[in-house]
Amino acid sequence: MGALLLVPEGAAGMSETLFTLYMVLTVACLILIFLAALVTILLVLFQKSNSDGIQGITASSETFFGKNRGRSIESQLKKWTWICLIVIGVLAIVVYVVGLIAG
Repeated sequence: MGALLLVPEGAAGMSETLFTLYMVLTVACLILIFLAALVTILLVLFQKSNSDGIQGITASSETFFGKNRGRSIESQLKKWTWICLIVIGVLAIVVYVVGLIAG
């Protein structure tokens, strides 16, 4: 029943190989979107929040190297978050275009 949601409207006129290619490409893209979404969620959870909150009350002293190390890791996490979001967007467009071409 769930596979019927992936079938385009004009599937009756498709050849069997074209339909198989459509299904494989669509399912592969949806799996990649799911995995990229999970990675994005994990990356966002690992990032520090920008608000001071309780940290501003404690006034902890950090060394110069500790601050730069944290910023470098934080910048890497932000970079990979953006990369994952771009991958999700591109794959969503690919699934839409393949559906238009197949339909």
